[in-house]
Amino acid sequence: MLLIILGLILWTWPHVLKEYTPALAARLPENRRRALGAIGALLGIVFLVIGYRSADTVFVYAPPVWGQHVNNLLMLFSVAAFGTAHSKSRLRGMIRHPMFVAVILWGIAHLLVRGDLASILLWGGMILWAVAGWIVSNRNQGPWQRYEGGRLKSDIILAGITIVVYAVIVVIHGWLGPNPLPM
Repeated sequence: MLLIILGLILWTWPHVLKEYTPALAARLPENRRRALGAIGALLGIVFLVIGYRSADTVFVYAPPVWGQHVNNLLMLFSVAAFGTAHSKSRLRGMIRHPMFVAVILWGIAHLLVRGDLASILLWGGMILWAVAGWIVSNRNQGPWQRYEGGRLKSDIILAGITIVVYAVIVVIHGWLGPNPLPM
């Protein structure tokens, strides 16, 4: 569990450095801050994966029977939200922080199918990070300036990419972890 906590800290630190510690961030040159952030986030991911895979299973709650179906649907929405951040679709103008939304949906989806302590720590921590990031970003960025572009063609491209990425995630998840598809 310690590796999960360390991984969450290393993941969170570079993502909130500028917002929560602007004086420290201002002292670091941009290229050094980006390099340290990338190294910290990468180490965080490594620690999260190793910590999660090596954690003892301590059950906290029994996931609902319907959780797997809702998980799969939420994951599809999560992938779409993540892709929205870089798309020119009309959906981009409807979601202020699509990456935070994606992480929140991803975390909730996984908590519907995993009731162990390591999962609660990992995905609950990621949800807390996304909510905190959302709040701080809203405070620092001021009123939302909606994306005004977007065409049907871009919506179709986003939908196609979402389905392909989702399928790849399902296949990789089936190889490396529990099968996400109902049996």
